[in-house]
Amino acid sequence: MENIVSVAVGAAIGLIGVVFGAWFTARRQDRMWHREQKLKAGIGFNTAVVQLLDHLKGTRLSDDGPGADDLVNRMQEARSALYLLCSGETVDLADALARRVWSTRPTDGRDDRRAEFQETLDLLRRFTGRLREEIAGSQSASGRSGP
Repeated sequence: MENIVSVAVGAAIGLIGVVFGAWFTARRQDRMWHREQKLKAGIGFNTAVVQLLDHLKGTRLSDDGPGADDLVNRMQEARSALYLLCSGETVDLADALARRVWSTRPTDGRDDRRAEFQETLDLLRRFTGRLREEIAGSQSASGRSGP
């Protein structure tokens, strides 16, 4: 009888360990997936913004690249993903950057438009820095084993 109780207690402890191990692994994988999705959305958004800015400046290297409408669609799609994945501060910066890009006009050598363009680039840097912080926070959270 003692053997049966010992075996049952050992099996129960083993089963609890397996359940908690599976739960912790699933949470870690979920956090890693979430981080990866943030990274993909951020890359897509930044790439579209930079390409749109290059398009507005007329500095594209060739005419075989995507047009402005395609770039705007890419930026919107990536921004939608950021809405779903990122914190309010990051989303606010993405919104401000998108509005700024939409209102940016080609510089045409004018000083006032160059200053406006530089402000847009500064906002892009702020957004990128904020997104890096958020992704780094996701990475450090995925390294923890607790809830």
